[in-house]
Amino acid sequence: MSIKLIYEQSQQNGRLAVMDNDEVIEVEFFDQRRAHEGNIYLGRILKKIELVNGKSGYFLDIGDTRDAFINAEEPELEDLVATEGQSVVVQVSQEQRAEKGARLTRALQFVGENLVYCPYRMDVEVSAKISDRLRAENLAVLVEENTTGQEGWIVRTSAAEAENKQIVDEMHALRDQFDAVLEEVRQVKSPALLKARNSCLEEAFLRYRKSLQKIVLNNHNLEEKYKGKTEVEYCTYPFKEYGVDEVLENALQKEVRLKNGGRINIEETRACVAIDVDSGEDNGRGSLGRLNIEAAFEIAKQIRLRNLSGKIVIDFAGVSDYKYLKTAIEILEQELRKDYIKSTVYGLSRGGNVEIIRARRRPPLSDVLTEECSSCQGTGRVER
Repeated sequence: MSIKLIYEQSQQNGRLAVMDNDEVIEVEFFDQRRAHEGNIYLGRILKKIELVNGKSGYFLDIGDTRDAFINAEEPELEDLVATEGQSVVVQVSQEQRAEKGARLTRALQFVGENLVYCPYRMDVEVSAKISDRLRAENLAVLVEENTTGQEGWIVRTSAAEAENKQIVDEMHALRDQFDAVLEEVRQVKSPALLKARNSCLEEAFLRYRKSLQKIVLNNHNLEEKYKGKTEVEYCTYPFKEYGVDEVLENALQKEVRLKNGGRINIEETRACVAIDVDSGEDNGRGSLGRLNIEAAFEIAKQIRLRNLSGKIVIDFAGVSDYKYLKTAIEILEQELRKDYIKSTVYGLSRGGNVEIIRARRRPPLSDVLTEECSSCQGTGRVER
């Protein structure tokens, strides 16, 4: 990988593009006023609602444009006698999307460079991606030896290359962040933001630092911050200069043309994302196999670029038989493993479709850049 981070900032808004070998693979928009995933709030309980199967949940006011929701079945809520008007410390686990407010959790996490601090857990979990198992075991022992009281830790992959002192120092720093949140709770009234997550630029820098080649910025203050850490370039309009605006425009289209013929149609609905691979006039079995393989690469790219999430259903071209789609399915799995947001490919359904579940963490690109038409409610149909 050869990663470039392209970042534009305007007042409280930022937008980030991640490029790999000069191709845009991810885009994220950041508005400091929104309830982003990872933000910690002192929320106020508005009302309790009954769900199916005898379960229940709560709507909370966290100061976002829509009421947020938390499931009452969370272990952290079991001992909480929640009442209307009560203040609760919560963290955003899923951002607001379409007509749904943010999802919340009481299981707070404080994310560092090498560790994740979980103050309400009581275990140490080590990333399975650390290939040196001896180092993984030593890290687990190191963290356990420096654990105090009731707390949990997740050891990230990057910890494998960190010094032991760096790990211990980070444990202290993350505990300090939690203490600062608790101190803030005593000084504010709900709803209130207690701790904002890192900016999308900072998180991408940490995520891709091993393969990062350059950061392109339009902000001199940020330029000074990242100088010495990697190559930094200043550009007044980096999205335009690097062709990101054109990529965004294309990513809002429902149809994607494949290089060697055929096309992909992407339809985002409230229930799922439906993707259809159309062969056009070429119906030869050999050609369909090549078409589906090309489509698999492109679909994985579009899922990541458009931030499609939840249930994704793919109807490949031709006969829906596993022996003809095996290679395409394997390519989907291979390409989606490159994505930092987890996806699970469930293979072929009885109806002949390939099903994927991708974790929903941020709203899709279409929700960020467009809004539903007030006249047709998003159907796009007119009277004959």
